[in-house]
Amino acid sequence: MSKDFSKNTALALENVSVEYFLPNEKIATLKEYAIRFIQRKIHYNTFKALKNLNLSVEKGEIFGILGRNGAGKSTLLKVISRVLEPTEGRVWIQGKVYPLLQLGAGFHPELTGIENVYLNASLLGHTREEVNEKLDSIADFAEIGDFIHAPLRTYSSGMMARLGFSVATAWIPDILILDEILSVGDAAFVKKCSNRIEEFQNSGATILLVSHSIDMVKDMCQRAALLDHGQLLTVGDASDVAEEYRKIIF
Repeated sequence: MSKDFSKNTALALENVSVEYFLPNEKIATLKEYAIRFIQRKIHYNTFKALKNLNLSVEKGEIFGILGRNGAGKSTLLKVISRVLEPTEGRVWIQGKVYPLLQLGAGFHPELTGIENVYLNASLLGHTREEVNEKLDSIADFAEIGDFIHAPLRTYSSGMMARLGFSVATAWIPDILILDEILSVGDAAFVKKCSNRIEEFQNSGATILLVSHSIDMVKDMCQRAALLDHGQLLTVGDASDVAEEYRKIIF
């Protein structure tokens, strides 16, 4: 563990920036792109999705992330999940990250629900034997009935969310990332997910919760961060940050 951080720190970002390079003209084909690249005729515009972020989250926190569309929330989660390397700065993580970044991520539409359970769990680092032990409880928690034997392409978005959440939370993670996943489904299932998140917190897991729901962040999170145009505006008590977010959107 890095000497720069406390043993109670789950993750920390130091001066993290992410910059995208966007061609300033439309290129129709890969062949045209290759020719222009060789000729050095491609000109780029730069776009900073994250700008010099400094943030730390303690173990056992349910930490909220708020911001309007385009604020940089998804980019931040991808950096924390190690899906995306920052252009500048460093990311320090203690433990294994289980990301639920979007509906159906890691699923294949032509495979059945059960087959997708094995696929998704393997991507999270679990063996077939470990999945065998949890399969019944995963199916029970997802509450999708006989659809567990049907191809995923027959599922509604809510059913995919249920199954994805059930797989990701079948094992207690070190760090669980939820990106708007609790915005899909009926109130009873959302309550069920909330109860499981609280159980994880009591077991020492760290939860990063992205939501546009001010009330959900205030109710579930201890602290929160507010992003806007790639910048970290404020970090603090979840209720205070949620009210700052309210001022921006209303």
